[in-house]
Amino acid sequence: MVVSDARAGSEFRVLRVTLGKEVGKRLADMGFTEGAEGQVVRSGFRLGGAFRGPFQVRIRGYDILLRRSEAAGIEIEVGS
Repeated sequence: MVVSDARAGSEFRVLRVTLGKEVGKRLADMGFTEGAEGQVVRSGFRLGGAFRGPFQVRIRGYDILLRRSEAAGIEIEVGS
């Protein structure tokens, strides 16, 4: 699963970041590294799916907003 498929409130563990180059390095610098745990605070959806905004993710004590394309490049394992 990737972050862009997760629902708000989902807790997760990062498996890997599949984005390369500048974006992948920036995400790693922000804490998206293998084994890091986080939570999807806001998933960018509204009822009816009309709004497709950014994802708000809490990881390593920070809240980070991700574009949908960035969220789709972070593979995660959702916790129970």
